[in-house]
Amino acid sequence: MGEPVAVSIVAMDPVLGAGVRSMLQSQADVAVVLPGEQSAVAVVVVDQVARPVLDLVRTARNAAHRPEVVLVATDLGSAGTMHAITAGARGLLRRSEASADRLTRTVLAAAGGDYTVPPDLLDGLLEQRAATRAPAAEAPAAAGSLSDRERSVLRLVAEGRETAEIARELSYSPRTVTTVVHDITHRFQLRNRAHAVAYAMRAGLL
Repeated sequence: MGEPVAVSIVAMDPVLGAGVRSMLQSQADVAVVLPGEQSAVAVVVVDQVARPVLDLVRTARNAAHRPEVVLVATDLGSAGTMHAITAGARGLLRRSEASADRLTRTVLAAAGGDYTVPPDLLDGLLEQRAATRAPAAEAPAAAGSLSDRERSVLRLVAEGRETAEIARELSYSPRTVTTVVHDITHRFQLRNRAHAVAYAMRAGLL
């Protein structure tokens, strides 16, 4: 087992921050650091996703050591999710769903470069398509739509699922899942799974 992932807690409400800190301190795979210390992931804990929160996400992401950001919010909807992703959040969770294990998985996924979003919010992002077009620099000429199979696989990738888990969930072979992800990244000229999820969200393909 490798070294625990260093995690910092950023919270507007000290009570919310203390609750998240307590959960993570019991997890062997993460190590909660003191304010001001370097971390691989910053967990930002808020009530609602509003402009000050998005500024907080940007500030956390732009710290000198460039941590990934996981946003835990009491109230989290599709619009807030998209704004948070645009601001730099890599993982999103509702406080009501943020058990110690799930939060830890989200933190580890963020540290590894993967995006994690609640499944129902991925569905809701379909309604944000007009507002989530990718910048021209990220819209290759070969871009098109996703098939139902590709969309199903990518949604599970966005949840932080591993290849074997996705295969079991969709009754595919692991090889099929790997091929689907490879086809998506090749067609859209993307770097990896995380980039595929981010691109699909911003381009309104999910």
